[in-house]
Amino acid sequence: MAANYRPIDSKREEFRKYLERAGVMDALTKALVSLYEETDKPADALDYVRKCLGDNRPDEAEFQATKNELAEALATIEQLKAEIALLQEQLVAQPRDEVPPDAPPEGELQAAEEPPPEAEPEGGEEPPVESAE
Repeated sequence: MAANYRPIDSKREEFRKYLERAGVMDALTKALVSLYEETDKPADALDYVRKCLGDNRPDEAEFQATKNELAEALATIEQLKAEIALLQEQLVAQPRDEVPPDAPPEGELQAAEEPPPEAEPEGGEEPPVESAE
């Protein structure tokens, strides 16, 4: 009957050594000692140990605030999409030859689109290129 317990004990021993090598035993010990030394014991001991081990999940208030912020952002996105669709409909409905009242005069628009002319050398010919030989 003792032979049946050997494999289980050796597996447990291997697992314990693995946890020690990985630093799990030290981390758990530190968290539990910290909990033991607390004068005001927390209501949720598991949450306390999680935080000692580095769990940084948001609490319920942070979660709700983020959820509300997301809902507001989604509502704003939908509102802006509707506004874009309305403006696109207005643009399509507007005749092509009609100039919007806030558009610049036609001459200014062309001047802004065309690059300035480059200065041409006198005589209509290009100056000779000197070689550095």
